[in-house]
Amino acid sequence: MKMRSTLIAVTLASATMLAGCQNGSIGDTLLSAVTVSDAEVKSMSDQSCKEMDQTNKIAGKSSKYAKRLNNISTKLGTNINGQPLNYKVYLTDDINAWAMANGCIRVYSGLMDKMTDDEIVGVLGHEIGHVDLGHTKKAFQVAYAAQFATQAALQYGGKTAAVLNDAQLMDFANALINAQFSQSQESEADNFSYDLLKKKHLKTMPLATAFDKLAQLDGGASAGMMSSHPGSKERADAIRARIAADGGK
Repeated sequence: MKMRSTLIAVTLASATMLAGCQNGSIGDTLLSAVTVSDAEVKSMSDQSCKEMDQTNKIAGKSSKYAKRLNNISTKLGTNINGQPLNYKVYLTDDINAWAMANGCIRVYSGLMDKMTDDEIVGVLGHEIGHVDLGHTKKAFQVAYAAQFATQAALQYGGKTAAVLNDAQLMDFANALINAQFSQSQESEADNFSYDLLKKKHLKTMPLATAFDKLAQLDGGASAGMMSSHPGSKERADAIRARIAADGGK
């Protein structure tokens, strides 16, 4: 969920170098990868989300998790500024949640087991923020550029790499959900969630307590949802500061 700036720099540098050394379609493809159209982002995000859904156990409609998430998500709505949102639960003990640029939002049952409904609302608001603020699209563009840079390297090394075959698509999907956003992007998504909760007349303190729980679970830093920068404790403190500035409401 979080894409490091160093990875962006390395990936784009590799893509630019390859594009500059080659003539024709491969170079053009590499350059266009970082300015991929919204339609291409949606198409590839749809494919990536479908791939993840096929490789994870999804909570059925009658599941307590699916029913609970349905009730929780209705508080935030099924679209944000015209972008449709769709929610599903993966049945796994892992503690995570992620979103893709097409509005695909997935929550892990392990996370739901640890948090109250109001805390999950805050987490969903954060993920929606990544979508609406364009963070997930930027992560997509970098992952897409990296995929084609690898393809070009293989082709000019005497091998032929298929354009996003099944294995590559799975790698691409994993790259998207494991992407690390920058510190500023995480803070922006936190503030987006806070503002969205205020707009919907929902409780804001649970957003802070959600980060409190993540801080307790990971001891400050670990993989997945809890590897964010700034750390979970600092993010909880930042939300509490906003609540205090708003008069404790």
